[in-house]
Parts: sequence; structure tokens; C-alpha cells
Amino acid sequence: MNYNHFVIPFAAGALILFAILVARYAYWIVQMPRSDRRKAWTGFFRPAFFRSLWEVFRESLIHKKVFRVNAMLGWMHMSFAFGWFLLIIFGTIETKFHKHKVFNMPYDPIFLRYFEHDEKQFFFSQGFSFVMDFLLLILLAATFLAIFKRIRSRFFGMKRTTRLILGDRIALYSLWSVFPLRFLAESFTSGLHHNGGFLTGTAGIAFSSFLPLQQLELPAWWAYSSALFVFFVFLPFSRYNHIPTELFLIFLRNCGIKTSGRFSGFTEFEIYSCSRCGICIDKCQLAEVRPQQTQAVYFLQQIRRNILQPQTTFNCLQCGRCTEFCPVGIKADTLRSIKRTDYSLEYGFSYKYAEEKIPPPALPVDVGYFAGCMTHLTPSIKIAMENIMKKAGVRYHFIDRDGTVCCGRPLSLSGNERQARLLMRENKYIIRNSGIKTLVTSCPICLRVFRESYDLGIEVLHHSQYLLRLAEEGKISLKPTDAVFAYHDPCDLGRGLKIYEEPRMLIARCGELLHTQQEKNEALCCGNSLADFVTPEPRKQEMRDHTLQELLLNNPDALITACPLCKKSLTYGSNVPVKDIAELVAENQ
Repeated sequence: MNYNHFVIPFAAGALILFAILVARYAYWIVQMPRSDRRKAWTGFFRPAFFRSLWEVFRESLIHKKVFRVNAMLGWMHMSFAFGWFLLIIFGTIETKFHKHKVFNMPYDPIFLRYFEHDEKQFFFSQGFSFVMDFLLLILLAATFLAIFKRIRSRFFGMKRTTRLILGDRIALYSLWSVFPLRFLAESFTSGLHHNGGFLTGTAGIAFSSFLPLQQLELPAWWAYSSALFVFFVFLPFSRYNHIPTELFLIFLRNCGIKTSGRFSGFTEFEIYSCSRCGICIDKCQLAEVRPQQTQAVYFLQQIRRNILQPQTTFNCLQCGRCTEFCPVGIKADTLRSIKRTDYSLEYGFSYKYAEEKIPPPALPVDVGYFAGCMTHLTPSIKIAMENIMKKAGVRYHFIDRDGTVCCGRPLSLSGNERQARLLMRENKYIIRNSGIKTLVTSCPICLRVFRESYDLGIEVLHHSQYLLRLAEEGKISLKPTDAVFAYHDPCDLGRGLKIYEEPRMLIARCGELLHTQQEKNEALCCGNSLADFVTPEPRKQEMRDHTLQELLLNNPDALITACPLCKKSLTYGSNVPVKDIAELVAENQ
């Protein structure tokens, strides 16, 4: 039996890590609703399991989403994750070939070079030496890149790195030391026994020429084992807890489990899957104008440490850029909305007046048009929509022509979820009582809440989708012009609902559409999000100006958007006309 006392730190650390994770995951699973637990159990016997394996390989090992942000950053993460994974796999296989046993001690692959010196007595021994040294070289390079990233993050496409707490620092420094210490330990042993691969064998010969390897070998293995112990013990309380937790999160998502309107065991898996990589910091527009620790990574960190502040909770645009670029796909917007309910106030709202004020249409209609609050504050949009539908001969009912209650999303964004539900109930009554089969709205905010929270049982469209349908059916005819347009993707319409192509197809019928540097899922927020209750107006104007700078870079004749709030925000700072897509269509009929 291979044994030396230096294996104790590694074994103890591994046992402590295993015990903590099992207890934590068991507690979270118990906290999940019974229906979610049932989905998870049945997922083992369905394609969800194999989809999860592929996603783990693609995102947890290869880090495809990180490569999308920056190739060097992706290479560093992949080298650590996939390199260490392969080192364990090939080390385990090598151990089994060397020992001719199916079962070995768990630490055998980790410390094999110390215990076994004769590498010529088993199959592919020289090949294993080369592969193990090659993987170790990759991990040493990854360690160097990780250290360099903390010093020069811009080389990796990041303006900022995450501010680390003490537990993160200890885990980080111990991880940085693991592979250099392994390299030294294996090299010292190779120098003494004249074996090893191209890396450790060559280094061992060099070290033996000027170092007392006999006295240094055992301390080096002790140091390597101790570094693993520190990393394992601090892993559950640091950023590296995402390594095992992310695997569970991926599986649960593929089983159809989602974040509900309250915190549960699933949200714990989501919160602890954050790697604190810091990608969300640069992608957050607030980082440019209000560089405080309010981004998703800090929001999730404060939840984990139970120190969450209202300032952090409400200081967010809820634009979805952090989720779009998050390597783990954590829905920080949803988690933040849930947390906002902890600070909401109770109001005795009543909306019964709306049922009497807004009667159903006198004649049967096909389409209901819901302008929404912001469209009423930008009346040129609703005027354009009415003109278009009248020319197209559409039988429509203007649901909120003379006033109605808000769709409810602003209340939800402020954390007043109960009041929002009361409001939605009245709106649902009004819409269903109209007898319409298709609901059209000009406001992406209204559209999103109608689709996600109302369960109307009818077709719900954004006006850009509906106008494109009218054009394709020949009910409206658009005259192409020589004008050149830039298009701004509203956050709720684009990242929120993935409606990217219909507005572009409609604009292309009216003129030339320019491509902008940050568009579609990477589009910038207009800066005047209804979700941010903290950022002062001057800072919002800075975000708006930055967005305009990107959109107007190629000197378009007009800037087109598809959201009344975005139009109102962008108009004030633009030196070219800003139009809603409905206004563009009305002008080109």
C-alpha cells in the first residue's frame, strides 16, 4: 500500500469538502418544491441528462461563452478547467495500468510519481509520462495567465476584475500554488530517480545539479498536499464553489426547473454558481457612470454573505446584459426582482373603476391595441398606429384610448408584487372582456408582462411584429427610400423577448439599415430604465449619450427604435431624428 503522512492533508481536505457539499446540496434539494424535485428525479431517465452532459462539456470545461467575450480569457479558463479534468482522468487511468487494479486509493493518481518510480513495467508508460507532463505544462501556463490577469486585466478584454473577499483570496492563492508545487515535487522526485517526462524529467536533472533534492523532496510533496487541503477547505466558501454547483444547476435547468417568484433551493444553486469572473462588471453600463459594487457579481456575493443592502438591490437597470454575457447564465434580474419584494411597502390599491370605465367594443373586432402608459406619454406613436390600422382596414379596439390601469410591470420592478397582481387581474378582465383574438402593444415593457405574467390565452404581439405581418399580407404597402437608418434594440424587446429580426425586416422595407457595433443581444440600454431607482438623472444622461455615440457612429439619417421610453430618452440627446418604428411605417405608406 502506498502511504506517507503527507497524503493526510489532501485526504482530509477532500473529505471536508465532500461533507460540506453533500450537506449543503441535500438541504437545497429539500427546500425545492416537490414538483421540482420530481422533475429532477425523472430527468435522469430522459434526454435532459445527456443535454446536461453536453452543456457541462461545452460551458464548464471548454467555456464557450467566455471565449465569446475574449479568446485569451476563454483559453485561460479552459486550460484550468479542462486541463485539470484531463489531468485527473489520465492520472486515474495511468494508476490503474500501473497498479493492475480496478480500485486504488483516492490519492494514488495525485501522488503517483512519489510512490512509483519504475515507469517501464506497464503499458504505454512513456506515453503517460508525456501526456501528464504536457497537461501540467498547460496548467502552469494557465496559472501564469491567471496571475497576469489580476495585474493587467485589459489584456484579457476586461477593464476591471472582481474585488475579492478574504475567503476568495485564500482559495485563489492556494489554487495558484497547486500546480507550481506539483511541478516542483514531481521534478525533485524525477531528479532523484532519473525518470519523469519531458518537463519534470528535464527539470529534475537541472535541479539535481544545484539543489539538495534528498532534503527537499518530501517537503515539496507536503507543500503540494497542503495547498490542495487549503483549496478544498475554502472552496465551499469562495468563488470556486461554482465548480461543483454549476453542474447541478445545468442539470436542473435542463429538467425544466426555473426561478419562480420566490427564493427556493433552486435559487440557491443559481446564486452559488456565480464564479465571480467579473465579466458582468464591464458589461454593466452602470460601471461606466457609477462605479460602485452594484453589479450582478456583487449582488450575488452580498446574498451569499447575508449582507445585501437595498442600495444594491434597486441600483440596476434590469436590462439583461449581465445575464446575456454570464458564462453560467444566471438570471440576476429575476433574483433581484424577488429580493426587491423584501423592501416593498403595502398599499391599499383598488382598480375596480377600470371595469366600469372601459366598456367592451360595440362591434366584433379582430385586434385589440394596448398603447401603454409610455406610449400615451409619446402620443405620436399611437397616432401612427391608428393611421396605419385604419388604412389597412383593420377592425381594432383601442383598449386604453381613454385611460386604463398600467400593465403592472413598473410595480413589479419596484418590488410591489402583490399590488402588481391586483392590477394585472383587472387588466386581464378588461382584455378578456373585449373578445379580441390578438393583442398588439407598442410598449415592450407591456408586451413582456402580458406574455410572461398574464396567461391571456390569446396571441400577444409587439407592434413591429404586427406591422410586418400587415406588410407581408399586402394590407399595407411600404415605399423604399434612399434613407439610411440605425436601429436601437430595446432591452425588453430584444434580450427580454428575443425579438430582433422583425423590426429589422420592417425597417429594411423603408430604406437601408446600418449595422452597429453593439446590437441585438449586445445592445446598450437607453439609460432611462424604469427599474433603476438609485442612479441620479445626470448619470442616466451619461449612459444615454454613450448609447447614442455608438448608434450614430456611421451617421444615419434617422435613429429608429421600437419602444416609447427609448424614443423619449434618446430624442433629448440626439442630433438626428429619433422615430418609433410605427412612425417610420406611417411615413412610408
